[in-house]
Amino acid sequence: MKKSFLLLTAIFFVIATNAQKKELTNDLIWYSGEFRTEYVSGLRSMNDGVHYTSLEYSDENGSEIVKYAYSTGEKVGVIASSKSIFGKKETGIDDYEFSADESKLLISTDTESIYRHSSRAQYYVFNIEKAKAFPLADAEKGKQRLATFSPDGEKVAFVRKNNLFISDLKYRTEVKVTSDGLDNKIINGATDWVYEEEFGFDRGFYWSPKGDRIAYYKFDETEVKQFQMAMYGDLYPDQYTFKYPKAGEANSIVNIYVYDVTANASRMVNTGSETDIYFPRIKWTKNNDELCIMRMNRHQNHLEFLFTDLRENGPFEISTRVVYSEKSETYIDINDNLIFLADGKTFLWNSERDGYNHIYQFDTNGNMVRQITSGNWDVIDFYGYSEASKTIFYSSSEVSAMEQHVYSQGISKKSGKQLSERKGTNSAAFSSTFDYYINYHSDANTPYYITLHNSKGKEIRMLKDNKAMKETLAGYATSKKEFFTFTNSAGIELNCWMIKPVNFDASKKYPVYVSIYGGPGHNTVTDAWGGRDYLWHQMLAEKGYMVVSCDPRGTMYRGRDFKHATYKQLGKLETEDFIDLAKYLGKQAYVDANRIGIQGWSYGGYMTSLCMTKGAEYYKMGIAVAPVTNWRYYDSIYTERFMQTPQENAEGYDDNSPINHVNLLTGKYLLVHGSADDNVHYQNSMEMVDALVKANKKFDLFIYPNKNHGIYGGNTRLHLFNMMLDFVEENL
Repeated sequence: MKKSFLLLTAIFFVIATNAQKKELTNDLIWYSGEFRTEYVSGLRSMNDGVHYTSLEYSDENGSEIVKYAYSTGEKVGVIASSKSIFGKKETGIDDYEFSADESKLLISTDTESIYRHSSRAQYYVFNIEKAKAFPLADAEKGKQRLATFSPDGEKVAFVRKNNLFISDLKYRTEVKVTSDGLDNKIINGATDWVYEEEFGFDRGFYWSPKGDRIAYYKFDETEVKQFQMAMYGDLYPDQYTFKYPKAGEANSIVNIYVYDVTANASRMVNTGSETDIYFPRIKWTKNNDELCIMRMNRHQNHLEFLFTDLRENGPFEISTRVVYSEKSETYIDINDNLIFLADGKTFLWNSERDGYNHIYQFDTNGNMVRQITSGNWDVIDFYGYSEASKTIFYSSSEVSAMEQHVYSQGISKKSGKQLSERKGTNSAAFSSTFDYYINYHSDANTPYYITLHNSKGKEIRMLKDNKAMKETLAGYATSKKEFFTFTNSAGIELNCWMIKPVNFDASKKYPVYVSIYGGPGHNTVTDAWGGRDYLWHQMLAEKGYMVVSCDPRGTMYRGRDFKHATYKQLGKLETEDFIDLAKYLGKQAYVDANRIGIQGWSYGGYMTSLCMTKGAEYYKMGIAVAPVTNWRYYDSIYTERFMQTPQENAEGYDDNSPINHVNLLTGKYLLVHGSADDNVHYQNSMEMVDALVKANKKFDLFIYPNKNHGIYGGNTRLHLFNMMLDFVEENL
């Protein structure tokens, strides 16, 4: 009797305490600055490894590039500012780059975005010692792209209107390296849309170590089909057109050239007779005569490193030899982790060849010197290699697929040392000499705790603790995000998390909101801070919903076989796993099995659409934002990596496209898209609408004019989440 009284008293206290707390709203989450999270970003390590710079703002000077000491965090001085560069504080510094000797700065201003990575801007060169600046190029000729110092800091290469140029800073002259650049036809020194989006880079030229040569890409987009997007606002909408290769369609023909600065001439590299291939990276070795070109077949399951020998002279093509070759029965991921060592004979590269992503050392004949990391876990980030200490630095999933920790390991050692101590997710930003690193830690219920450490892992000082954010959050009624697992129908254990409703009562039955992504390249079930999405889920928990997420087969950090299980059948196994999740949840005493909904964005929108059709028996409501509805509409590189081409794998494409299963829809379905989505085209939703109408199915649709894949800007996000909340409350 006494225990019951104490339990009732405790429950009453919790309910009374929560009742006194404030309620979350979409306005607070998406529009106000109530939950501003402190972060440390934009730091640039200087050559000495003991100082770094940061781009900041002051009322007196406008934008400032400020120098700090790693060890103390003390401000050493201001290197440059809007006032010192432009003569007025009103002109902002958007970005900056040091010359190799740190005597000059390249400053970009008036930047405008092109796609996800790419942009164009006005560039200025600033001599730090003389405190003088001048424009890189004549502004009337157009903005510049990708401006980059030569190794000696005496020249800058850049792209303008699809041609590559070199500016001589001493004589203030400009050399045109290429002259055939043409919009939607020929691109020199930059990448096309699909390389930028799927291989993750937009700069397509690289200075040689001595600065006497530039290796560059040339894209011939002539045969790539053009995609159009209407841009609204004027009496007659503008038609924005760009080359977008869809699955199975023609790609750009890509060639690699090397420009000789002294001879003022370019030569093409002989990369083989096959043209329907990819060159996902090029990189100079430590040898000024050796350029490494990564060559990959269209299926992306055969990767080769080609080395040039530029000692050969003459007008003919530059010959190559294959140094490294790797094949897979599925596909090979590309990254920026290729490191050539100072010995000039070996390089580091990571591979999934043993079933997990690990770091290896190879010689320049392609022979494996050693496997450096090993175990039934994946390397997540490879931070780099210290020649001084012969040590690699990386993060991995060794503790758990849901956690991330930072490690160091001697190149000849058999195991690494865990540097991060706090449970959850840790990532690192190292100084140029690897003497210091900044550790970014968070967990599922705690925002970032950011600290400075030495290379041994010892904490030197705290940088940001987000104390104010934690205190603010404590004023709201929230529930703890909890992790759990369940076993799917194939006998595989899947990782999940759950946020229970505020004042959860196990004797009641609650509706469930399943938040998903579910595709390659992104896990949702991580012991990491979720930002505004976390707050959105907490608001739903306030309103009596249980929020759940799950990482199905095909997601990361559980080895190659788990990640590659969905090969040639994207959507099939993931949908089965999400249906199994709904079945599992429906069996829990505290879940209302008739009120389970699902929501996702992009790949998550694709999964939502499949679950609302193939899994219609289990999901009552679905919100699909910017979904792929048929992989035939998506780009070549991403789609074919996992599916091959539609010509080769028609069943894989069609069996798992939501538009082919709309007749199964029974629940409430909301479809949302931005009309200017250059990534997942608005076409996907239009085709889904057409299929739904033909099947005489009821659904809701909302289109955001001129918004891209992110659907943001102004009140857009607030409007979107208000609409989503209304839909959830009305239908779940």
